[in-house]
Amino acid sequence: MRMIRAIATGAIAGAAGTTALNTVTYLDMIWRARPASSTPEATVEKLADVTGIKIPGNAEERTNRVAGLGPLTGLIVGAGLGLARAAGYRPGLPGSSLTAAAGALIGSNGPMTVLGITDPRTWSPTDWASDLVPHLAYGIVTAAALHILDHDAP
Repeated sequence: MRMIRAIATGAIAGAAGTTALNTVTYLDMIWRARPASSTPEATVEKLADVTGIKIPGNAEERTNRVAGLGPLTGLIVGAGLGLARAAGYRPGLPGSSLTAAAGALIGSNGPMTVLGITDPRTWSPTDWASDLVPHLAYGIVTAAALHILDHDAP
């Protein structure tokens, strides 16, 4: 039961972090009048192709499912952090924030890079900022939510 609670708590915290990441991203889109990134959808599509997993539905339904799958990474990273906390990993709020941010960066950019969808070595400083800042927001909010939800927290 403890493991299920840790996963659920982490996923809830990850959902809060994902909301923060999306909010910061949307504010950046408004500020710079830039389009939404298509890399999360491209990653889901490529992963489906590589693994042979079929995403069901007609063209519109499939497009909608693909768009919905990308943000779930944040819940998975949060669930992992919840499990790590249950196992005794408790570096405090700053450490948890950085761990969550790093997990989200690796969980999103890692597959994109390996699959050839993006190459961070070619990113400009603006590209890096538009990627790092939302992921830091994710990390801070996810860690804060975990600390609040954790029944062991003071």
